[in-house]
Amino acid sequence: MTLDTHDFIAIESRLGAHNYKPLDVVLTRGEGVWVYDIEGNRYLDCLAAYSAVNQGHCHPKILAAMVEQAGKLTLTSRAFRNDQLALLYEELAALTNSHKVLPMNSGAEAVETAIKAVRKWGYEVKGVPDGQAEIIVCADNFHGRTLGIISFSTDPDARGGFGPFAPGFRIIPFGDAEALEAAITPNTVGFLVEPIQGEAGVNIPPSGYFKRVREICTAHNVTLILDEIQTGLGRTGKLLAEEHEGIVADVTLIGKALGGGFYPVSAVLSNTEVLGTLKPGQHGSTFGGNPLACAVARAALKVLVEEGMVENSARLGAYFLERLKAMRSNLIRDVRGRGLMLAVELHPEVGGARPFVEALRGKGILAKDTHDHTIRFAPPLVITREEIDWAMERIEPVFTASAA
Repeated sequence: MTLDTHDFIAIESRLGAHNYKPLDVVLTRGEGVWVYDIEGNRYLDCLAAYSAVNQGHCHPKILAAMVEQAGKLTLTSRAFRNDQLALLYEELAALTNSHKVLPMNSGAEAVETAIKAVRKWGYEVKGVPDGQAEIIVCADNFHGRTLGIISFSTDPDARGGFGPFAPGFRIIPFGDAEALEAAITPNTVGFLVEPIQGEAGVNIPPSGYFKRVREICTAHNVTLILDEIQTGLGRTGKLLAEEHEGIVADVTLIGKALGGGFYPVSAVLSNTEVLGTLKPGQHGSTFGGNPLACAVARAALKVLVEEGMVENSARLGAYFLERLKAMRSNLIRDVRGRGLMLAVELHPEVGGARPFVEALRGKGILAKDTHDHTIRFAPPLVITREEIDWAMERIEPVFTASAA
């Protein structure tokens, strides 16, 4: 029996938990920036799996590394060593100037790991009284969906019905350095923040914000934790988004594109002072640092650098932003972005972005609405100028025709 789109959707609806509301397209194949549904329709992917597919769908060199490693050794647990982990450490450290690396699987696991390590640093190094450590976070943050992480979310959908929540977090406005300084107490051990708030609608802080944040954290002996899981690995036109203001975080979290779209891999990048507090048995993961993940991550990093994807993101991101800003539509409130992390925000009275996302799908563009009125455009970093022109021929009428 051959299943059609409606059959697949019906099965998902009947048997799956309804914790997502995906577009009604059933994808079966991908290559580069393009994905294809089961009916043979082609779409330009403007989400890139929330930046997990920066290198493009099914990159042949990452695929080859995965297949080769899968035929040799996939999992040992960290009870034993493998011949891929040390090489990943070496290559990641050289690329990011990190002194210590702790591998995990998902981005949320990396965030949880950082919270644990920084709290432990606070007690053992900074001298915060046991059980009193505080971490400052920003309103409208998105760092994952574990119970610990949603404890400091301001999104009612993320929090509703899941309490009681973990204590130890203080929430301040994003982009307000003076609010950070005012919130710091002797028990503050860290400031966890996204360089650009992705899920909140590609919110970009004021120029100079992170330079001031770095100064404040240094002055008060507070660890600066940058969640670069979505912004890192080329998405904003730099390898890490922190480079835009020339700062270095104490703890940097990467994931998503670290696995090249093939395998979940994340990492906490830091120093001996922070990660050195973790002793054997105090933190770990069965799959964290497994040889298959390490081989995939090594290949994902290699193609990102060798094929100039970071530079392509900067160059074509500027071009894509310019084309989006040139649209003339009274529906649009703002167009913003950095690198290939772009957003079109509609006026609230328009009535929501979802119908526009559906219309884009009908024209062969897969994008994602967020926070009701914003549509993100974040294609794989391998996109070409010609593909952006192709996309704009289809994107522009959706906004201009609707405004007529």
